[in-house]
Amino acid sequence: MPADTPGQGSPPARGASPPSPPLPPAGATSPPPPGLVNIANVLTVVRILLVPVFVVCLFAGGTGWRLAALAAFVVASVTDLLDGRLARSRGLVTDFGKIADPIADKALTGAALISLSVLGELPWWVTVLILIREVGVTVLRFVVIRRGVIAASQGGKLKTLLQVAAICLYILPASLSPPAWVREVVMAVAVVVTLVTGADYVVRAVRLYRGPAGPRTAANGTSASGGNGGNGGGADG
Repeated sequence: MPADTPGQGSPPARGASPPSPPLPPAGATSPPPPGLVNIANVLTVVRILLVPVFVVCLFAGGTGWRLAALAAFVVASVTDLLDGRLARSRGLVTDFGKIADPIADKALTGAALISLSVLGELPWWVTVLILIREVGVTVLRFVVIRRGVIAASQGGKLKTLLQVAAICLYILPASLSPPAWVREVVMAVAVVVTLVTGADYVVRAVRLYRGPAGPRTAANGTSASGGNGGNGGGADG
């Protein structure tokens, strides 16, 4: 009776070397890294350039300038949505994007909130609370980025939407603005969601940082590509 031979799923004999991984097909090459100049990075740079344009229009005063400021803010906010989707779908994630994208986001939000507070239209405590949260999350992202990317949460996306909506209501000229209580309520909800999602992000960042170093994974355990908020990977929670 012939001796049993190891089947396809049988472990190798004791002392035998493990099978070598299959070689890539002949002629196969890994795709080249994305170049620095690509559509995702261009949109990020456009957002940065729109920040001073927005500020100048807002401080110029008058209905026309207010509408121009609103247009600049909306266009800049849309680029934040587009650059991330393009970077992920087309494989355009770059080191520049990982750094520039969160800076552009915070610059836009910070410029809008600080400008409105300087004009006396938004309480300073609102601006301070939101900026502390946003800057803190950005710092945490860079601290834990070597361990992995914290996946964007639905709360983080809601936070961004509420902030944009509230700021737009405050930018509107008086002749087109809804009653003051409407924008105040929207801003209050935005502040609450901003703080709650910030606390959640801190918890997930600490959990990720204390975990074992290994493959870059999201804090929820799923794999995640390296990214930077919008332009490439996980956004703040």
